[in-house]
Amino acid sequence: MIFVPYHLDERRDGLADDLPAGPTTTVTADLPDGDIWARLATLYGNVADAVAKEPVPIVISGDCTVSLGVMAGLQRQGNPQEAVGVVWFDAHGDVQTLETTTSGYIGGMPLRLLVGYRPELIAERLGLRPVPQERAVLADARDLDPAEVEFLAGATLMRYDVNAIRPPDGKFLVHVDLDVVDPAELPGLMFPVDGGPTASALLAAVGALVATGRVAGLDVACTWRPDGGNARRRDLIAALIKALQSQRNAP
Repeated sequence: MIFVPYHLDERRDGLADDLPAGPTTTVTADLPDGDIWARLATLYGNVADAVAKEPVPIVISGDCTVSLGVMAGLQRQGNPQEAVGVVWFDAHGDVQTLETTTSGYIGGMPLRLLVGYRPELIAERLGLRPVPQERAVLADARDLDPAEVEFLAGATLMRYDVNAIRPPDGKFLVHVDLDVVDPAELPGLMFPVDGGPTASALLAAVGALVATGRVAGLDVACTWRPDGGNARRRDLIAALIKALQSQRNAP
């Protein structure tokens, strides 16, 4: 596991209470003062360095924006002409922009940043190439703001229910924000959204993706406040890791 104990630029070591046992590399950074994008680029540059060293990395962090560093690291591993895709499990769309957000929360923007929104903010600092929209899949996203609905209506990015995903061709990153799971089953979420799939349904969907043999890495966002650990959350993370390890161990 590569563990990134941050929510945006705020360090949260308590997230480690939900990690299953196993070898872990912890990524940290001495963050500069000032601009949030410079701070995140410093941290995610270190994430990219760690990811680039792993053939099929597993990254656990406190938010979805860490995916920018994960994808930058994966892109360093492969042929620049072969774009790594992404399957994005989330209760939210994560396709806000600075121009459309009403909250100003950067954690609502990472998928939009991955597919090419304003690369000068952080992508260019990471050497991150945009993921073509047709190689991006958004799973669930049951809580969308009007601006996100408008963007997705005109985008070539694909949307599916969790139980009916068609992954992009070639290699792809599996990103899982655990708030995709019904909050009645998974406690302590920062941004819970009623309804959603069960943990079992999520694991079945991820298992089907792993069975393709084309998963380039797993990126799990633990979007909750540290509260001393929770067995349900720990077991779900462990099951996701085990699913990806089955691809690693396949002949």
